[in-house]
Amino acid sequence: MGGLTEAQLRAVAGERSYERGLGYVDAVYGIEVGDGWIRASVRGTERYEVRLVPGGRGRLAGTCDCPYGQEGSFCKHLVALGLALIGQEADLSRGRESARDRARGLDAWLSGLSREELLALVREETAADRQLRRRLELRAASARGDLAGIRSRVRELLDIGPFAQYGYVEYADARAYADQAGQAVSAVRSLTGSGRPADAMALAQEAIGLLAAAVESVDDSDGRLGQTGSDLADAHHDACRAARPDPEELADWLVTHALDDAADLTDIDPLDYADLLGGRGTAALRRYATQAWKANRTGWAEKHLMQRLAKSGRDIDTVIAVHAADLAPNGHTHLLIARELETVGRAAEALEWAERGIRETADLATVDTALIDHLTDRYTRTGRPADALALRHDHFAARRTLLTYQQLRAAAQAAGCWSPEREQALTLLRADAERAGTHGGRVLVDVLLDDEDLDAAWQAAGEFGAHDGQWLALADHSRPTRPADALSVYLRLAARLTRETGNRTYEQLVSLLLSIRTCHRHLGTPDDFTAYVTDLRTTQKRKRNLMRLMDDHNL
Repeated sequence: MGGLTEAQLRAVAGERSYERGLGYVDAVYGIEVGDGWIRASVRGTERYEVRLVPGGRGRLAGTCDCPYGQEGSFCKHLVALGLALIGQEADLSRGRESARDRARGLDAWLSGLSREELLALVREETAADRQLRRRLELRAASARGDLAGIRSRVRELLDIGPFAQYGYVEYADARAYADQAGQAVSAVRSLTGSGRPADAMALAQEAIGLLAAAVESVDDSDGRLGQTGSDLADAHHDACRAARPDPEELADWLVTHALDDAADLTDIDPLDYADLLGGRGTAALRRYATQAWKANRTGWAEKHLMQRLAKSGRDIDTVIAVHAADLAPNGHTHLLIARELETVGRAAEALEWAERGIRETADLATVDTALIDHLTDRYTRTGRPADALALRHDHFAARRTLLTYQQLRAAAQAAGCWSPEREQALTLLRADAERAGTHGGRVLVDVLLDDEDLDAAWQAAGEFGAHDGQWLALADHSRPTRPADALSVYLRLAARLTRETGNRTYEQLVSLLLSIRTCHRHLGTPDDFTAYVTDLRTTQKRKRNLMRLMDDHNL
């Protein structure tokens, strides 16, 4: 492996994978050496196949079929193989040469067998290895042009029965099923390659349907069946290119597929077939899609297909019609229409749809806030600050939160009338606090803090209550001006943390202690702080990490 080192493995894998790989070195077995690669098996949650490939300038790459490795990461199993290899350069060299010798010996032996002996050998191996037998049966059926036999074999490949318990394929068996299902792609491609693309196209369509039905009963956490579905889609496209089917029939299948659950598995885009559909097929595609949408105007798949086709043809009116047929009650669809109209320069219509979305939302508390933002921005950009303020005012009145308060403030300041608007807003929030108690008071405290009206915020917190985060914010903002009030907050929060453990808790406690020390300095009572810390050290002395952290901060 060209002087592989632990440092190199650590650099490629990262600290976490490297440390975890240390525990898997003894799980590595079956090491095989080739020209420029080394592979092995590693026992983990299940058996994983790993492969290391050294590159130039000390680079190192590898693959593993574990979930983390399939994401392209250098996983703990690759680290384990690398560690197992370190210090074995001589053994590896001998192993590589031995592998070459075995390959040459096998080739020479097979070359020396007679036809009868080779047939006997193949029969013996296929009798012992069911997967090998099935692969060869599929190739034989393809060579004979036996479409019925190939179709039967594909159905067997996609049947979950042999892998399922109680009708479901668990994760432990999903990989074996996915490997078998992947052979269906080869069957389709073999038909295309043997000059029967029309049969390949029909078989691909059938296989896609069978796989889509099966995937619902398989734990495909690794996404292997999704890859098989994508491969089948590619095989179908290639078969269509070779077969040149009737455009209208192809369009019919593409629309039917796009509206079926199988579409999520294959991700087939009908527009990718545009060159095969031509003018007649594209017209049929739009016609079939429109018929399906008119039969189900609220169906997600039907709407998505219609909009996809309409946008490709720059038919904005059809896009709007599809949206308008299924308007969301919170104005979100109105916003989508407004944005579509703006992209084609129809600003007046866009504004009308946005305003309609506000009017048709029964309760502004539930409106899509993006619609409010969109319309406010349009009013501002077109010199209508009063309308922007009115919209923010109504939205805050319906949905009183810190965010809607901040948005109201920005609009009112732009219109030059924040003072009266603020008074109205605070009146509403005080009424909420009086009616709802602590919950309502928290919004009032938040907005007063945001306004930096600290005296009013302290008063509201004392009258209606506040959560710990708000009390802490009040104390942090008020240390120089109200050190006694801030100190009482810090002491209360610190007392609660002394009853807890954990490094995160200790960090929070030390932060509070630093704030407590600052308050005592402002109050001119440093001796009180010394006494407090001394007592704290006595009662908390068994928390060694806390003591160490306090030492680090000279507490």
